[in-house]
Amino acid sequence: MTVGAEILERARRVRLVVFDVDGVLTDGRLYFSPDGPEMKVFHARDGLGIKQLRRHGIEVAVISGRVSPVVTRRMDALGVGRVHQGHDDKLPVLRALLDELRLESAACAYVGDDIVDVPPMSMVGLACAVADAHPAARAAAHWIAPQGGGVGGARAVCDLILGAQGVDTDRWDHRP
Repeated sequence: MTVGAEILERARRVRLVVFDVDGVLTDGRLYFSPDGPEMKVFHARDGLGIKQLRRHGIEVAVISGRVSPVVTRRMDALGVGRVHQGHDDKLPVLRALLDELRLESAACAYVGDDIVDVPPMSMVGLACAVADAHPAARAAAHWIAPQGGGVGGARAVCDLILGAQGVDTDRWDHRP
């Protein structure tokens, strides 16, 4: 897959990656058992990509419209401490994250899949969508992952950013 020079330059500046959850870190389907517990499926390779980002000094956060203990548990397992749930209006949360980390919007990547993700995608330096994203999210994206949500799309974004920053994404033990 060939990535243009403009996208690589945007990816080189990234110091924070913000992921939506449903439809990006999952395939977007919601599973409820008859007695109430919610279930989600996360892809292990997406998780390793997130660990790689963190290992190489890139901050990671999630902003989700839904509240789910499953998301809390998965993000805890990945070491992601900036977990913001129950926010359909994601832009104020993103602005607060940038302020907290003292980052310009150009140093942020946002990965989304639906219309609620378009406002934050419109303000960051690198807006990404997964392959099966809503057309409005795809139109707002600078780059579209070749894989869909929950099946490697997030990992593709991680690899794009890390690769642009000189990290060998085919090796776990490589340090910049």
